[in-house]
Amino acid sequence: MELAFLLRDFLENEGYSTAVCGSGEEALEFFRSEKPRLVVLDIILPSIDGFTVCREIRESSIVPIIIVSAKSDKDDKLNGLILGADDYIEKPYDIDILIAKIRGIFKRRYDNDVTAFGNIRINKSKRTVYKNDSELALTSKEFDLLLLLAENCGKTLSKEHIFNKIWGLDSESEPQTLTVHIKWLRQKIEIDPKFPKYIQTVWGVGYRLDISQ
Repeated sequence: MELAFLLRDFLENEGYSTAVCGSGEEALEFFRSEKPRLVVLDIILPSIDGFTVCREIRESSIVPIIIVSAKSDKDDKLNGLILGADDYIEKPYDIDILIAKIRGIFKRRYDNDVTAFGNIRINKSKRTVYKNDSELALTSKEFDLLLLLAENCGKTLSKEHIFNKIWGLDSESEPQTLTVHIKWLRQKIEIDPKFPKYIQTVWGVGYRLDISQ
């Protein structure tokens, strides 16, 4: 924990708002309630280990995760990356390098993080969507689906591609769930969901976000 508090002090000196969690369970509770923009994660934690925390976060979020751990075996590194970590750094580490990595992630992920079309505004870092001036209550999967379509605006994405991106290759969900989520998303962002303006169905292929109308 001493190293975690030291890192916290360095990051706060850089202008970041931080929190330190003392266990894997506490980390998951904090993540679900506060939705941080980046997670620095150790593997050896009380109650729930870091690999489990990483897997559970990645099931619902694309937030950047950096693992810092004294576990330096190749299998541990591979496991962390396979579970969805963006980087795996061995202890002891150079704190300046870690901060540089964090700064780089924020620059790549959160610069220009507002996407807008029509009366819809998406904030990627805050994971919020506004229709006119009212915030929409989107689920995590609905947000990820809308963001994927928006980042590929005008491009037809196949149902298979969308499903694999949002639910993952190993998901136990049925492909039909994509159709259901498209329906729910249309109900929230379209003026008339029965005659969608934005989310267009390309029959036999998939879906496209169209903002030309």
